[in-house]
Amino acid sequence: MSALLKAGGLFLVTAAAEIAGCYLTYLWLVKGSTAWLLLPAAASLALFAVLLTLHPAAAGRTYAAYGCVYVATAIGWLWAIEGTRPTAWDLAGAGIALAGMATIVLQPK
Repeated sequence: MSALLKAGGLFLVTAAAEIAGCYLTYLWLVKGSTAWLLLPAAASLALFAVLLTLHPAAAGRTYAAYGCVYVATAIGWLWAIEGTRPTAWDLAGAGIALAGMATIVLQPK
C-alpha cells in the first residue's frame, strides 16, 4: 500500500503541474489573458516532465498509471479552479481511472 500512496502522491503533483501549465496557456489563448502567463506555463510544463521521470517503473507503465491520476485530478481542477461542480458521471469516471492506476501500480513484481 505504501507504493500506491507514494506513486499516487507523486502522480498528483505531476498532474497538477501539467494541468496548471495547460490552463495558463488556455487563459492566454482562449480568455485573452496576458502572454506573460506563458512563462509560468512553460515552467510548470517543464516541472511536469521532470516529475514524470522520477518513477522507477518502465516509462510506458508510468505514463499509463499517470494518465489515470490525471483524469481524476482534472475533475478536481474543474471543481476547485473552474468552479464547476462535477457530475456523478465525472466522479464515477475518476473513480474508475483511479482503480486503473491502483491496478497498474500494485501488480505483482
